[in-house]
Amino acid sequence: MKILTSACWLACLSLMLICANAPAQTYKRPTPPTRDPHTPGYVTATELPDGEVPSADAEGNFIVGPTHDPAPEAIAQTNVPQGTIYQFIMSSADSRIYPGIARETNTFGTPDPKDPAKLIVTTSHPAPYKRHVAVFVPAQYVGGTPAPFIVGCDGPDKLMFTVLNNLIAEKKVPPVIAISIGNGSGDAQGSERGLEYDTMSGRYAEFVEQEVLPLVEQKCHVQLTRDPEGRATTGGSSGGSCALIMAWYHPEWYHRVLTYSGTYINQQWPPNPETPHGAWGFHEHLIQDSPAKPIRIWMEVGDRDLYNPNVMRDGMHDWVVANEHMAKALAAKGYHYQFVFARNAGHVDKKARAQTLAEALEWLWQGYH
Repeated sequence: MKILTSACWLACLSLMLICANAPAQTYKRPTPPTRDPHTPGYVTATELPDGEVPSADAEGNFIVGPTHDPAPEAIAQTNVPQGTIYQFIMSSADSRIYPGIARETNTFGTPDPKDPAKLIVTTSHPAPYKRHVAVFVPAQYVGGTPAPFIVGCDGPDKLMFTVLNNLIAEKKVPPVIAISIGNGSGDAQGSERGLEYDTMSGRYAEFVEQEVLPLVEQKCHVQLTRDPEGRATTGGSSGGSCALIMAWYHPEWYHRVLTYSGTYINQQWPPNPETPHGAWGFHEHLIQDSPAKPIRIWMEVGDRDLYNPNVMRDGMHDWVVANEHMAKALAAKGYHYQFVFARNAGHVDKKARAQTLAEALEWLWQGYH
């Protein structure tokens, strides 16, 4: 047996102390591969000439890109009526539904050794938050009348406000009020944002209905429609899956959904045995096993969208595959939908969004009078 000298012992002890006091390593997302929209198993889609977007009255699957010049409506125009933007702050101290949680900095979680589809998070704890709410009220809004509106996650959304100014002036969409709600901080499992956006329940929609919309009406001097045909939801990433979750669990409130890089994957925390795979369950069985709901949905995903961005290797963390499966499930059930696969685009890609948002909103509001 080899005997360590005092110097060796001291060196080992020093190394142990350095390791013990080293800061936790931040998880680095792998670079996503570029996916081919004609991959076997993906939906059959119409490939459009570069620079074009689908027609606002077309349904089904489309491929755009790789050039993503902004649509004219994505650029502010000074010669059209400008809406008013109201802003206010909401505090966790005033919320009955979301009192607030946070996951400790530089921590994530570990897969359950008994079930790789579950993530064990031990570093989440109660924590206060403040959220920013921005509300766009179009110049064409007539006071005292119930207005159609769209609720957006991860606000404020300046692009949405710009596009609506121009589309409303062109009479391509009705005078829509846009309610852009900031999240309660953090991301993914164990965070307030993850709890709000990835939970498969009606809870977030109920938070909006009970705690946000009354404040919007009060502070912005507007009346919001109670007609679900005049109510829409939107978001990107987990905000996108949240947009569908809102309409899915409360179709009596929302009939229109618009998502970019929707997180239709296994991201829910805490685990729920009724929906063990989180939003992956939408295309896994929920859509096909449920009566068709009166939901109209527009979706986008990028060819370089996220792929396994955390420690879980459960086969349910590929955003492209998840959105492709969503398109299949919606088509099989007869939903009204438009699915855009964007070449040369990443996760909630800003350029792809500037190119497509105007057409997406025009498509979304088809049939509303």
